[in-house]
Amino acid sequence: MFRASVLAKMDATMKEGKYIYCIIESNQPRSFGPLGIGGRADELYTVCCNGLAACVSNSPIIKYPCRRDNMLAHEVAIEEVMKEYTVLPVRFNTIAEDEEKVRKILEIDHDRFIDALKNMEGKKELELKAIFKEEIIYKDILEKYEDIRILKEKITLHPPEKTYSQRMEIGRMVEASLQNERETCKKEILDSLISLAEDNKVNNTYGELMILSAAFLVNKDKEPEFDQKVEEFNIKYGDKIKFKYVGTIPPFNFVNLVIETGRY
Repeated sequence: MFRASVLAKMDATMKEGKYIYCIIESNQPRSFGPLGIGGRADELYTVCCNGLAACVSNSPIIKYPCRRDNMLAHEVAIEEVMKEYTVLPVRFNTIAEDEEKVRKILEIDHDRFIDALKNMEGKKELELKAIFKEEIIYKDILEKYEDIRILKEKITLHPPEKTYSQRMEIGRMVEASLQNERETCKKEILDSLISLAEDNKVNNTYGELMILSAAFLVNKDKEPEFDQKVEEFNIKYGDKIKFKYVGTIPPFNFVNLVIETGRY
């Protein structure tokens, strides 16, 4: 009870600002529902100036922790706006003092925002991850790489304590073979998809089984062809590779506006 009352007092004295999610091209006052960050159900709405609008919600002027719930709220708000508008996502944790400051930002950086919106018009971000299925890829390697298979069969005739060095060698050979398989598949996938995209970003992978983690900026008229190509890979490799294909999502990999609100 004491802790709750202290938090309530802190909330009451905390200065309120406007959390900025994204920039759109619009002069229309709009509300998108109670999607504001922070769990208070603050309304997501537009602040307009000279043909541009910032999508904002009320928020304490604080630094939100980079937790999943906060990051998700930031993304969900932008996704809702994306249903109707081309968006320029703004960096997580961008909070202006008030609506007047938001309008000033839109006025001063008007041309920069307009140019970026024109560049993003008619495009969407699609993400693709490809991961080897563990139980299949190692079996596939044993079948494909004869030298590994022969050595593995050979050491089964001897007790483990006498084959330590051979087992270590097999481990190194399997690791090298897996790396080769990853690079071969990665190149084939990227070579096919990059030609269909306006831009791409290949992100770091994690774990030995992940082949690819990439984002593609694709024109809407190219999306069906892009979808078809991904499906072709799924048909060709689906027995040994798990594909995770996601779209449409905010173009964070290609636009992430940094607005230093203190400069305005």
